Amino acid sequence: MTERRRTRRPTIVDIAAAAGVSKSLVSLALRGDEGVSDATRARILGVADELGYRSNTLARGLVQGRTMLLGVLLTDLANPYHTEVVAGVEEAADAEGFTALLAHGRNDRRRLEQQLDALLQLSVDGVVVISSWLDPRVLTEAARRAPVVMVGRPAEHPTGVDTVANDDAAGATAAVEHLAGLGHRRIAHIAGSRRPAARARREGYLAAMRRAGLAAEAAVHTIGDDTGRRAAAAAELLEAAAPTAVFAVNDLAALAVLDRAHVLGVPVPDRLSVVGYDNTGLAETVRPRLTSVDQPRATMGRLAVTLLLERLGGRTADRREVLPPTLIPRASTGVAPAG
Repeated sequence: MTERRRTRRPTIVDIAAAAGVSKSLVSLALRGDEGVSDATRARILGVADELGYRSNTLARGLVQGRTMLLGVLLTDLANPYHTEVVAGVEEAADAEGFTALLAHGRNDRRRLEQQLDALLQLSVDGVVVISSWLDPRVLTEAARRAPVVMVGRPAEHPTGVDTVANDDAAGATAAVEHLAGLGHRRIAHIAGSRRPAARARREGYLAAMRRAGLAAEAAVHTIGDDTGRRAAAAAELLEAAAPTAVFAVNDLAALAVLDRAHVLGVPVPDRLSVVGYDNTGLAETVRPRLTSVDQPRATMGRLAVTLLLERLGGRTADRREVLPPTLIPRASTGVAPAG
């Protein structure tokens, strides 16, 4: 190998020369296609590794009419639910030879729309939107430019857009049934905004309380879109409703309840049981460990990539995937206190 070749990126021509085979045979071997014996393929791959060859994904994609880039747009980078969905997206994208480009909406609808347009201007092959904040018409228009999959529950299904969500009402039901089964009657709920997923969890909570004969004990305190309201809502709920159990709209709200209980000297779970939603990594790190409703975040991210690839493969019919949640009991819930 000449000095000139050692200072530039090796190509399949270099591999062919070093392995003593044709350039077309190298291409077949690197793609994993048939028509190459095992011994020859092993020799070619060994030479490629020795030369430090790395496939030019972008060039290969351009030949196929693709950039091999997938856009990922999320509402809140500080929310572990969003980042854990992103991890699933990146894992699946990487396995298929795609690179994921991340865009952050910073809890701002207008910025979300701007970031979506910026991704599309980069000619990404598809976009995973981890947000329910965008107008369905915006998503439908985006889907005319590239495949779009929304992870989350939409207010209405955008035409031409696939969706991946969990059954929020079923998750809320599981939380109430778990607490009622422990003997709790005064089960309160810290609700989120009026966005679809939070609304479905609230409605699921109220319906489950009715079925358990506890409608008169239902108490809802709403955070809305103001994340700073978590602590205040937790304080209001514990001091006004005096519940023995709380079902929170997400793990972050549940952590606010645990913190407020600590400040007030209310032991968990001896005097107060707490259930979160999402089962993020936070649930295992707090003390006591948080009982939470698990929606399979990484699985949802991987499934979103699968749906994008199906669209790229020619599928035109819309897909609506709803995954079942599972309640994960931990130390933050216990038998209702006597009296």
